[in-house]
Amino acid sequence: MTKKHSIWGYKLFKPILGPLFKLYYNPQIINAELIPKEGPILIVGNHKHIMDQCSVIISTKRIIHYMAKKEYFDSKFAWFFRAGGCISVNREAHDGVAKGEAIEVLKNGGAIGLYPEGTRIKTKEKLLLDFKYGTVSMADKTDATIIPYAITGDYKFRSKNLMIRFGKPFKVLNGDKETAHQKLRQEIENLIKENLKATNRTIEEEKNSHMEEK
Repeated sequence: MTKKHSIWGYKLFKPILGPLFKLYYNPQIINAELIPKEGPILIVGNHKHIMDQCSVIISTKRIIHYMAKKEYFDSKFAWFFRAGGCISVNREAHDGVAKGEAIEVLKNGGAIGLYPEGTRIKTKEKLLLDFKYGTVSMADKTDATIIPYAITGDYKFRSKNLMIRFGKPFKVLNGDKETAHQKLRQEIENLIKENLKATNRTIEEEKNSHMEEK
């Protein structure tokens, strides 16, 4: 039996909160046109901040069903996550129910958002944590397209370095999940490095501009 996920909250709040998010955080959105406008997609990237999913949501008109930890659904804000079409995931166990719900969304041509690291990275010593295989497994079972992305920078008022960059979409070919898994990690790592290079370049240009003014 297919579980229907409520999306009234998504449709109601995005037109209101989306512009406010852009105005406050000033994110740079790069290559959003690479996100397919239809068909099943898994949109996945690094996870550095609780607001990361908002950066993705404002980058596309598609409704993204995010896989979110079960703890959110046990809080007083549970209604918000349910109304936004999120899928509850028990991270303490292999949650086949959550995976099954996500697969149903994909089979119906929908979009799933998730973090292959499984949790937020809380150290600057590593670009990424180890990836879980959920993304490539679901993509293989549903022939869904994987869209990698990377978020770097700071979530602060009128940020000058908050950047989300999307990479080239790809699929799991011939059931080769291991190759796709490695490709996904490498693509996201490359996108992070591209962001950091662009940020450093902007900083250098600003420094040179100030020196010329003096």
